[in-house]
Amino acid sequence: MNTETRYQELYRIVLEEHRKVFEAQDVGQIEALMDEIIAANRIFVMGVGREGIAARAFSMRLMHLGKEVHWIWDDTTPGMGEGDLFIAVNGSGQIGHIHYVVERAKLTGARIAVITGAPRQKTPQLADCVLFVPAYVFNGTDERCVPSIQPMGALFEQHCFLLYDIIIVMLEEKMQLDHAKMEARHRNIE
Repeated sequence: MNTETRYQELYRIVLEEHRKVFEAQDVGQIEALMDEIIAANRIFVMGVGREGIAARAFSMRLMHLGKEVHWIWDDTTPGMGEGDLFIAVNGSGQIGHIHYVVERAKLTGARIAVITGAPRQKTPQLADCVLFVPAYVFNGTDERCVPSIQPMGALFEQHCFLLYDIIIVMLEEKMQLDHAKMEARHRNIE
């Protein structure tokens, strides 16, 4: 098979995987997360690896919406407390140091949201709000996840990035903002 043919075959397969995940998504869980985000005084976000990169992009857009957002482990991250929201992206639901931080965050009185591909695992069980992204995840175990031809957790990681951007658009509408207000918060020292 030549490169052109294989490329076309692969992008169609990957698009189909994403379509299946979008169609399997529980929109009520998205709405619950959006309500948590809107209500939060401050938002703290954590994730690792490629799913963490997507989470960091999500936290940037939350800041563009006007929320005070902090990335866990940054030196300038303040302590959290009641009225705050901690969003932990834990694809497999059992990443040890993320679980530890979720346990610590619960002690502060902050609300906990976990975004995962394995909602039955230990970390999501601690959450006030769980967003189950039904995409195959690295070291995941949930049989409801859409399988993938891609290596490791690529489908979950990619899908989170897409889903976060859709959530941002819906939050922008729900918060009665527009692109211009978001752009005004963009870093202007580049």
